[in-house]
Amino acid sequence: MPKLDPTTSEFRAAGHRIIDWIADYLENIDSRRVLSNVLPGDIERQFAAAPSSQGRSYDELISDFESKILPGITHWNHPSFFAYFSITGSQAGILAELLSAAINANGMLWKTSPALTELETLALRWLRDALGLPSNLFGIINDTASINSFLALAAAREALGLDIRGRGMTGRDLPPLRMYCSEHAHSSIEKGALALGFGASGVVKIASDDAFRMRADALEAAIRRDRADGALPCAVVATVGTTSTASVDPTRAIGAIAAREQLWLHVDASYAGSATIDPSFRWLWDGVESADSIVVNPHKWLFTPIDCSVLYTRKPEVLRETFSLVPEYLKTSDTAEVNYMDYGLQLGRRFRALKLWMVMEHYGLDRLRAVIRDQVEMATRLAAELLKVPGVELLAPPSLSVIVFRLKAGEEATMSLLERMNASGKLFVSHTKLRDTYGIRVAIGNGATEWRHVQQIVDGVRASAESR
Repeated sequence: MPKLDPTTSEFRAAGHRIIDWIADYLENIDSRRVLSNVLPGDIERQFAAAPSSQGRSYDELISDFESKILPGITHWNHPSFFAYFSITGSQAGILAELLSAAINANGMLWKTSPALTELETLALRWLRDALGLPSNLFGIINDTASINSFLALAAAREALGLDIRGRGMTGRDLPPLRMYCSEHAHSSIEKGALALGFGASGVVKIASDDAFRMRADALEAAIRRDRADGALPCAVVATVGTTSTASVDPTRAIGAIAAREQLWLHVDASYAGSATIDPSFRWLWDGVESADSIVVNPHKWLFTPIDCSVLYTRKPEVLRETFSLVPEYLKTSDTAEVNYMDYGLQLGRRFRALKLWMVMEHYGLDRLRAVIRDQVEMATRLAAELLKVPGVELLAPPSLSVIVFRLKAGEEATMSLLERMNASGKLFVSHTKLRDTYGIRVAIGNGATEWRHVQQIVDGVRASAESR
């Protein structure tokens, strides 16, 4: 019987060609449109109805990739990608992904690849210390903050002492559970609560102040009201760097309430957490020592290719009690302290730690800090330049690398400007809605971004102002 891959010669040639392609792509990405302008169905209709029976050469497939697939790519690695939160990769991260794919190991147990477990433990200890987080935190890497927040809320539910793991939530007399978050918390928080059986009515969204930060007094009032109504408060989520405005909830005040009310405190620092690699941003962690769990995404602002999200907790035993399930075929005689499969839903686990380790080691903490500082400075400069243009106003205080602005002429003018900028292909910005007002949202976070890329936003706004 033939082997799947008889030789490595064709693979070797294609690999060299692909590495050259990637290097050229990164070097010349400025020449590409940021936002794909294909129409729905344009990509799919170029392909045959069924896959090849006899197989095709790598050269043919690379050609198809370039001619048929690439036009439908929105280039998140483009230095003028300012929409959402950047998930910029890096050369070091790309090389690590290549090695990880080649090894193709599964780190469900320490025994199934000891290096996967031990490098994850090492890299997360390095990252924890580099971010200035408390030294008593246990870390685990998963794919996204959505999953990590889900795991944290599941642990919070188990910590209530209701034996939900053993007895479930149905067919028994339980009080309604309540989970609290800001009205500006990420939608994944609500999704996680829905999946865990809190129900939509169990997610209590707390009002924010003028800077879009959760109001601690409103949180306190909501908990008091829910207890009086017979509900059981379970957890509260503080967001450090909200999606729309990068606002920072008052973690210390929220933590004091959580401690008094015996609630699990989860801190969602998916975006902003990476900034604390520079000590000048450690103020973001004010009060974090009271957090039961924290999520930080190196794939958002630490130049690690997606996906790589880190969950830290000071109560790993609760996380383990919530999820550990070891069938006979996974029992081993080794004495490894950690089998990461015990701390979440996943059994199979990719070698994500390799790219995080390589990014930190190749670039070094000083260089990573300098890039993040520069990007915050660019955002500050952008806000100042925009305010020089007549008819422009900021909808939120500038925060870290996020700016939200609008044209005073109104929603139609603002959204028309956004569409023109994106249609140009030179940049990509997104929108948000604050207090019923639409604004253009700019988030700087790509490792290759320079001021000349950000300047395009100012130029577009000025051109719009001059045409009115």
